[in-house]
Amino acid sequence: MKKALITGITGQDGSYLADLLISKGYEVHGIIRRASTFNTSRIDHLYQDPHVNGVKLFLHYGDLADSVQLVKLIYNLKPDEIYHLGAQSHVRVSFDIPEYTADVTGVASIRILEAMREAGVNSRFYQASSSEMYGKVQAVPQTETTPFWPRSPYGVAKVFAYWATVNYRESYNMFATNGILFNHESPRRGETFVTRKISRAVAAIKLGLQKELFLGNIDAKRDWGFAPEYVEAMWLMLQQDQPDDYVVATGETHTVREFLEHAFSHVDLDWKEFVKHDERYERPAEVDLLVGDPAKAKRQLGWEPKVKFAELVKIMVDADLELLKKRA
Repeated sequence: MKKALITGITGQDGSYLADLLISKGYEVHGIIRRASTFNTSRIDHLYQDPHVNGVKLFLHYGDLADSVQLVKLIYNLKPDEIYHLGAQSHVRVSFDIPEYTADVTGVASIRILEAMREAGVNSRFYQASSSEMYGKVQAVPQTETTPFWPRSPYGVAKVFAYWATVNYRESYNMFATNGILFNHESPRRGETFVTRKISRAVAAIKLGLQKELFLGNIDAKRDWGFAPEYVEAMWLMLQQDQPDDYVVATGETHTVREFLEHAFSHVDLDWKEFVKHDERYERPAEVDLLVGDPAKAKRQLGWEPKVKFAELVKIMVDADLELLKKRA
């Protein structure tokens, strides 16, 4: 039985990755932060699934700022694969807490890579890199060779983590790979992220629970895919003969405005009647256009996206309608 360690296991990607790995027979370990409230809702079903033969999911308290604990955990577990997904992952918030973002989103990758080296394990390492590294884009579409120009503390931290991964791969011959994932969404997306904020508001407005939705820049263009498909690409990267870096994207770009149009029209509403602008949601430095070229992932991993933009929007709105109906 293969053993995997996931940081950020309680997040959107971590929970879908845990689903995938357990379905493939892995023993999955996740690092979670101690909190005064339960924060495992996205993975609770893995304990409750009657089709899972025995518990294959184990959670460990820890923190990405605690290098000693990381060394101990990795030494004791000796995982075959490590998926580093944990981060302060909100781009707008990174402007408010830049130092914390740099530490947890950037330096934490060095802590894990160094913990692997200190523990003497031969794990395969996946770094969750981001399209936000491209920022002020230098080419359209963006590929694995497009220069980075980050436009937020989050993007800067991700660039640090990207090059740390490359450096440890080249310096210590480690199997360390970067997945440069463009925006990927799902019903498990955090409610403060724009797509989920929209889908949840649409459902609430349709059900008469909310009257308005406040947003920042709705003309920003993004490459949006479906998160469960993207975690499969992560897994595929660690199954290759040699480590490498890959763009994971749909190759299509859509504006936030288009997301609004599809989401509201799905429930027969006109978005213009409900959406208001709020400058508090604007970034100090905006990223106007992100669109990735996943040709390398298709060629070398055999991966390509299946869920299209319009279908993704419907999936998210329908899920939030069901969720709010249950709570009503």
